Amino acid sequence: MRVIDHGNQLVAHEQFFVDPFNVFLVTLTAFVGLTTALFSRPYMRVEMAHGRVTAGRQRLYHSMYQMFMLTMLLALTTNNMGLLWVAMEAATLSTVLLVTLYRTPASLEAGWKYFILCGVGIAQALFGTILLYFAAERVLGAQGVTALLWTHLDAVRSQLEPSVLALAFVFLLVGYGTKVGLAPLHSWLPDAHAEGPTPISAVLSGLLLNVAIYAVVRCKVLVEGAFHSPLPSRMLMGFGLLSVVLGAFFLFRQRDIKRLFAYSSIEHMGIITFAFGMGGPVATFAALLHMTVHSLTKSSIFFTVGHAAQKAGSQLMDNIRGLITLSPTVGWGLMLEALAILGLPPFGVFASEFLIITTAMREQPWATPILLIALGVAFAAIFGRVQPMVFGETDAQRLPHPPALLPVFAHLAIVLVLGLYIPPYLAHWYQAAASFIGGP
Repeated sequence: MRVIDHGNQLVAHEQFFVDPFNVFLVTLTAFVGLTTALFSRPYMRVEMAHGRVTAGRQRLYHSMYQMFMLTMLLALTTNNMGLLWVAMEAATLSTVLLVTLYRTPASLEAGWKYFILCGVGIAQALFGTILLYFAAERVLGAQGVTALLWTHLDAVRSQLEPSVLALAFVFLLVGYGTKVGLAPLHSWLPDAHAEGPTPISAVLSGLLLNVAIYAVVRCKVLVEGAFHSPLPSRMLMGFGLLSVVLGAFFLFRQRDIKRLFAYSSIEHMGIITFAFGMGGPVATFAALLHMTVHSLTKSSIFFTVGHAAQKAGSQLMDNIRGLITLSPTVGWGLMLEALAILGLPPFGVFASEFLIITTAMREQPWATPILLIALGVAFAAIFGRVQPMVFGETDAQRLPHPPALLPVFAHLAIVLVLGLYIPPYLAHWYQAAASFIGGP
């Protein structure tokens, strides 16, 4: 394979490339995909033992899981904006089959809603990609699909037609923003998380949302280079804040533990989107760090939630009590994960949220009270729900030690380390990515 070094970019045959923005996401996706696969095997064995899935559906699960991982890695490494769209569409189709794995009326309804809403969203992204090609062809000439290569587009972004790029970004943001779960395009996400197998909830929150926002930011870089206007950044800040507020306040209404943490994902993706909208080296660095720690923490949470729901025989939080007595490792794991995702020090989420809020105080002071109130509401809602699940009284007998808890504490350990110390190579990736993502 012919590999060309373009500064901080490695381009292979021009169809695939690795740069500081996607290199850490590829590493993160591969790691979370591996730990989720390790968790999946014993989890799905229990599901089959309880009669919730058949052997055929278990084979479907494992095959579609591998397809999903392929599409995620393809979306992150492709240089072609058209192929990025194809990968996102393939991810939708594979995860629809995973969300509907149990074939219950609720899971079929959730899968149908997911398919329709994300299908409409991805159609908007396709139209935005077509507009992107239209703008590129006027500058690069009739080069076929090579006119959609991101490295080519980035090299001539200042020459692209601003009005066409602005319209393209609206469709791309709405399309890929649906996959991110940005409000008001979020309604598929809680249902898909609640009704699908728990390992799929882990990768939907930990991987799919990251890849979708990666696509949005790639488009933002091109549009800002051509448009020379703060409009793309303001749109990201607006959608981000709306998602933070709605996600936080909807937490109080949840009774299902997986839906609770699904709305938490909407809130955190809103924080990341808002940070990318603010732009600048510090906010962008914080957004990249938050993508990493949120992915690790939230996937770990769903691992623990899966064990807890299997032990209780229910996903309703009222039926899950006294985990610290029933299974101390599950109980302590859930409590530590809840504290981590709520941004308590010394976990990495605290470091990234602290950077985002302090930057907002300086750059966007009007948004700071909104962020602080939303974070306070989220803290009260999640802590108030998790505390009785872990420390509440129960008459049940202590259960055997659950399998596959290594991924839980491996993720937690990394999140803890990132709150105390960021390795130099990871900091370099973040800094290099922040320098070319830029912003106002």
